[in-house]
Amino acid sequence: MAGRFGAVLTAMVTPFREDRSLDLDRAQQVARWLLDHGSDGLVVAGTTGESPTLSDREKTDLWRAVVEAVEGRGPVIAGTGTYDTAHSVHLSQEAEKAGCDAALVVSPYYNKPPQEGLYEHFTTVARQTALPVILYNIPGRTAVRIDHATLLRLAEVENIVAVKDATGDLAGAAQLIAEAPSDFEVISGEDALTFALACLGGTGVISVTSHVVGERMGRMLELVASGDVAAARTVDQELGPVYRALFMTTSPIPVKAAMGLLGQPVGPPRLPLVPATDEQVERLRRALEDAAAL
Repeated sequence: MAGRFGAVLTAMVTPFREDRSLDLDRAQQVARWLLDHGSDGLVVAGTTGESPTLSDREKTDLWRAVVEAVEGRGPVIAGTGTYDTAHSVHLSQEAEKAGCDAALVVSPYYNKPPQEGLYEHFTTVARQTALPVILYNIPGRTAVRIDHATLLRLAEVENIVAVKDATGDLAGAAQLIAEAPSDFEVISGEDALTFALACLGGTGVISVTSHVVGERMGRMLELVASGDVAAARTVDQELGPVYRALFMTTSPIPVKAAMGLLGQPVGPPRLPLVPATDEQVERLRRALEDAAAL
């Protein structure tokens, strides 16, 4: 069953011009295009949106532009987490002022807080915004995992409503779904594990792959919800080459190239990320063609 924000939430790329300046007009066009092609909602200025290289002003302008473009057709979830609690509070409050519908708050990265520090970080952010808060558990990028016991404590906080799980630990996700309050959602943060997590009771995905096959990912999740797991598995297997191609190197390098192949150019990534190589673009082209997405 889809969660409160929908089943397919696209972690939207941030369009840049060739000089790598922010392109708000393209951001609005891409936001509308994604909603027309299978996305129920959008995560804006998250990791896929290159949040570490966006200034606060750029993030605020981007949130306002996408909220304006969406016109209420789907939720806009702002990536507001940083490694600084006070800064994360500030950005969450700015997202609220910009009209966003929720905040996605990643675990602090690099400074590796202990579990009590994680608990205090997230509860401090949640207490100082009226927005629903989605935790983002991605130890592969942050070097620290939100442990199960900490997640259960955080799930009791009124406006902490979900976790984006990118741990790769399906057994842990299943335990969390079983033990957390029934209204606390576990959302897939790894495209290749979305089918499996949905079968365990996950409520959807915050996805990179939905940029290019959003309708089919939505269909896969609908099939799981209806009980037709075999048909859903077939869709998932068909999309396997696309999942793998989009993560052959650091995201969002491949998905930005893939959007160009689909006729939706979004410009290059910002340094220290670099554009996809010719060989990587060709692999993307083959994967999209094989999956009948191009």
